[in-house]
This record gives sequence, structure tokens and C-alpha cells, in this order.
Amino acid sequence: MEDTFLSPQELVVLTGRKVKSKQIDALRRMGIAFFVNALGKPVVARAAVESRPEVSAQRSVRASWQPRVLAS
Repeated sequence: MEDTFLSPQELVVLTGRKVKSKQIDALRRMGIAFFVNALGKPVVARAAVESRPEVSAQRSVRASWQPRVLAS
């Protein structure tokens, strides 16, 4: 059975980082959709790195959003 989320080892390979804050920075720079769990660790859906259509659609919506502070 396929896992829904990347394993911690896969996340290290993907980001090249072991420290969770550095992983988060790397994921943001790469534009990969993720969320931070209650432990402060980034969680990446496997679909986000496999280029599935449902994630690509979500990524385009998130890319257009920006906080009011940055809006001109």
C-alpha cells in the first residue's frame, strides 16, 4: 500500500536537510506544497512531488495568494 505522505527519510533526500526549520525553508524555495504538523515538522503529500493534477491545481491557487502586508 502506498503511503499518503513522504517519510522522514524521503523528506531529507528531497530537501537535502535534516533540521526541520531548514527543510521548511527548502520546501518554500522549491514551491512544494506542505504543512507543518503539531510537532513543527513539515509534512509533504506524496502527490505534491509526483505531479498529480489535483495538487497542481491547488498549487496554482496558493501561488496567487499573498498576505495583506505584501499587497500593494
